[in-house]
Amino acid sequence: MPQKAIHFQVSERKLLLRGVDVFMVVFGLYWLGLFFDTAYLEISWDNRVAILILLFYLSVFGTVFEMYDLQKSSQLDVTFKTLVFTVSTTVLFYFLTPILTPFLPEKRLQIVYFYLTIVVAIFVWRVAYVNLMASPRFYKKVVLVGEVAFLEAFVNALISSDPNYKIVGFIRCNTLELGSDQSLGIKEYPSDALLQVVKDEHISEIVVASYSSDMISAEIYADLMLLLERGFTIREYTQVYEEITHRVPVQFVGKDFYTYFPFSRSNQNTLYLFFNRVFDVLFSLFGLLCGLVILPFILIGNFFGNSGPLVYRQDRVGKNGRVFKIIKLRSMIINAETAGARWAQVDDVRVTPFGRFLRRSRIDEIPQFINIIKGEMSVIGPRPERPFFIEELASTVPFYQTRHIVKPGLTGWAQVKTRYGASVEESIVKLQYDLYYIKHRGFFLDLNIMVKTLSTVLYYRGQ
Repeated sequence: MPQKAIHFQVSERKLLLRGVDVFMVVFGLYWLGLFFDTAYLEISWDNRVAILILLFYLSVFGTVFEMYDLQKSSQLDVTFKTLVFTVSTTVLFYFLTPILTPFLPEKRLQIVYFYLTIVVAIFVWRVAYVNLMASPRFYKKVVLVGEVAFLEAFVNALISSDPNYKIVGFIRCNTLELGSDQSLGIKEYPSDALLQVVKDEHISEIVVASYSSDMISAEIYADLMLLLERGFTIREYTQVYEEITHRVPVQFVGKDFYTYFPFSRSNQNTLYLFFNRVFDVLFSLFGLLCGLVILPFILIGNFFGNSGPLVYRQDRVGKNGRVFKIIKLRSMIINAETAGARWAQVDDVRVTPFGRFLRRSRIDEIPQFINIIKGEMSVIGPRPERPFFIEELASTVPFYQTRHIVKPGLTGWAQVKTRYGASVEESIVKLQYDLYYIKHRGFFLDLNIMVKTLSTVLYYRGQ
């Protein structure tokens, strides 16, 4: 067996980023205390609660401002921007909890030292990460064995999700014919070169992408068996796709679909569903209260920017296919669909200037808290779609109706991971994320969605 190159998985790299961030902050503040007797936060056991609160804020706001997004973490300029946002917000909130954290010092310069120490400590580590961990020496080199039909969709999805996942070659599973795909930058090797490619390219993993094992030639099958017996990692493409992209690859699923959908037990867990419902009601009451506070500004903006009814109702499909009336703040012109229902587009001319602000800030969703209290929706779940589009999508997209086994949500995994679905192709991507949520639904995934929703609102990504 050839010596494999060192590679950190996605979860390992995210854990590494968080862990070293924590270490560098504590280490930096410790050295600050050695040089300044009156440091704002002294690293000691007596201050353990204050230190833990600081690290908690840093972790939460680091997630909100996407400091642990691997694509952004590999770009130094983007990293610095997210770092400044994160530390600024962390320090601000830290000062606003004086009961559990140190009181503001008499010398305001201590605050500046405290802030700069955190920024510099983390940034020094992130420079090292970009130049070392995110460099080609830590790429995971993979060779793909399968059918050409899989190549483009599979490769593009992985490249966009994990910059360190490098597919260096492709081997057709049933032919000796050579070729190449220059647009994807992937070299095609002959079927009898698998063992040599693994050795020469220091391959870490082989991914088999084929609808049926019968399509794999006897020669390649024998090489795969030999590598497996020697302890080499060989994985099936749907497992890799779901693990890296956090999407269920519905376009690759065949007649044995039941093997891909062992849905989360949380969907039937009475205790989880009870607390989920309690959270829905409490969060919705708080959301409606916030909506009442800003209602005067919304009325003024609607009067000048929308000139028409503020609220509208529309049929949407909910759990088990039941149709209900969703309540939203109007963001389009009156009679926007006189020519019939059609997808909303980026920079849709039907959206009013004030309506665009409502959409991007997600303020137009506030009335849906009423739907949640009524039990028609949940805070988290797949977004409810219109019956007209459901019929169109269900006839062309496999397993589309499966998303209706749970309540639709105000926000969801698809909403925080991708853009608005404005076509059948984009709806397939959204469905992949929705099915991933249904498959892995639970407390920690719900919490992750809530935190990422804050990022969506703060970065003004609504449509």
